[in-house]
Amino acid sequence: MLSVLRVHLPSDIPIVGCELTPYVLLRRPDKTVTTDDVPEAAPLDGHFLRYKWYRVQSDKKVAVCSVHPSEQATLQCLGCLKAKIPVAKSYHCTPKCFSDAWQHHRVLHDRAASSGNENGNEEEELFGRFNNSGSGSISTTLSSSASSASLTNGSAPVYPAAITQRSGGETWFEVGRSKTYTPTADDIGHVLKFECAVVDAETKLTVGHASTLLTSRVIPAPSPSPRRIIHVEGMGHLDADARITSSGTFTVLSYNILSDSYASNDLYNYCPSWALSWPYRRQNLLREIVVYRADIICLQEVQSDHYEEFFSPELDKHGYYGLYKRKTNEVYSGNVNTIDGCATFFRRDRFSHVKKYEVEFNKAAQSLTDAVIPTTQKKTALNRLVKDNVALIVVLEAKVNQPVDNPGKRQLLCVANTHVNVHQDLKDVKLWQVHTLLKGLEKIAASADIPMLVCGDFNSVPGSAPHALLAMGKVDPSHPDLAVDPLNILRPHSKLVHQLPLVIAYSSFARTVGLGFEQHKRRLDNATNEPLFTNVTRDFIGSLDYIFYTADSLVVESLLELLDEENLRKDTALPSPEWSSDHIALLAEFRCCRNRSRR
Repeated sequence: MLSVLRVHLPSDIPIVGCELTPYVLLRRPDKTVTTDDVPEAAPLDGHFLRYKWYRVQSDKKVAVCSVHPSEQATLQCLGCLKAKIPVAKSYHCTPKCFSDAWQHHRVLHDRAASSGNENGNEEEELFGRFNNSGSGSISTTLSSSASSASLTNGSAPVYPAAITQRSGGETWFEVGRSKTYTPTADDIGHVLKFECAVVDAETKLTVGHASTLLTSRVIPAPSPSPRRIIHVEGMGHLDADARITSSGTFTVLSYNILSDSYASNDLYNYCPSWALSWPYRRQNLLREIVVYRADIICLQEVQSDHYEEFFSPELDKHGYYGLYKRKTNEVYSGNVNTIDGCATFFRRDRFSHVKKYEVEFNKAAQSLTDAVIPTTQKKTALNRLVKDNVALIVVLEAKVNQPVDNPGKRQLLCVANTHVNVHQDLKDVKLWQVHTLLKGLEKIAASADIPMLVCGDFNSVPGSAPHALLAMGKVDPSHPDLAVDPLNILRPHSKLVHQLPLVIAYSSFARTVGLGFEQHKRRLDNATNEPLFTNVTRDFIGSLDYIFYTADSLVVESLLELLDEENLRKDTALPSPEWSSDHIALLAEFRCCRNRSRR
């Protein structure tokens, strides 16, 4: 007979808006063990599984810590109450927690004192939930799947009229009748109970005892400080809706989202395990991506299964069409579905897809070794060059904003999205990959007069040879990175050039004058005008991610503000409960301009 051996949750800390899907281990009648579902519509040997979720409400009121939401609060800041700061922000789990957080917590008091109730919605204005609509923020909602799931959760109503069970000061409300459940705001602070029972398909009666598990208390989804979009030609924050319809402008987002296959507890042991779990991170990442409302989205480290099963269908609901290029797998030996790659999405109402180019650096490596590497060294050369990295190049056509002076001319845009090799000791490979990509883009530029964007994670810091090649169009022959070239693939050094007039998008902050921009300039490296960091872990802080554009055809209008220590608040490294990748997103708004002379 069908029997349940074990039920288990990947993370026992449930978060509002993040789907919970237990693992259910079954023994079939033939004694084999499986995790496959057995629904009522397809019973096995006359039996099926019935699932129920309950909210356990205790008569005792419980508050959760505002800094460590998985911990129960033991003290409250009276200053918050006097300042009318939202009560949830006043709770702390220990005196040490309150002391450690005081530097940031005090800012809440200062802002409350200066802001009062001017904006009519103090909590949202001060703390920047993603669904606010205050000045300097962008409004959005959770993904459609999260929203609908939190409303339905199976066939049971979310707020049943009848009490299911009451025992020992606890009341159990039935909140779901499917295997998965998405906690709602009403679940915050409460324990959830999952029940799985084997049911006779004919009598509909439970067979044996039901298997159950209890979660920790449901916590709210942490909300990072909102990142404002700054108009670089004048102070003030750009209105999101105005940006979407602004004549001749479009926005581009570049973001390494941190593949789940790399997000191990060993590597990121400073991040709570529940915040590192993919069910939580995917919803938090989606929420962040959607909130930026970019016209074009370039994502790196997107697993192939996550693209097909999550990002593509979810972003489709928000009006995006996606293209994907998975890394090759000559080196990777794991599950082919978990290989990551680059995904480029664009708004269907703004652009149409014209052409797609896929750059596989492994193929370029094979061609290079066949052409210039002696036969006796080919194996050694391929071992060094073959690293599975790829680039995705997409040519788009604008659907609106036809040129006034030439209404019949097609407005094309070329967007390159790449993730360059990560190994720091392979400086020659990084530079060769970037050079190979640029040579491909030059061919496209030669065939059409087309603006270009080059986005991605280049795993190269400002001042490195790959960065110099991108930003300056050449590499100084005395650059120290050129000393690492065991295969002589970088010689002669005079070939390390390109003719694309690429400029760093975020350098616009440095070129903009005005007192209001000083805080943004302080977040740039003085020597390169790049952000001080786009990647923040315990072992590394620096810039690896970039947006480059062809300055003869595009002009930067606005930029997403960079993070600093105040934005990161209590986080000392990424990922964190607030920010679900170890990289930060970059976004720039561009305006097409009349072509000028090329480099």
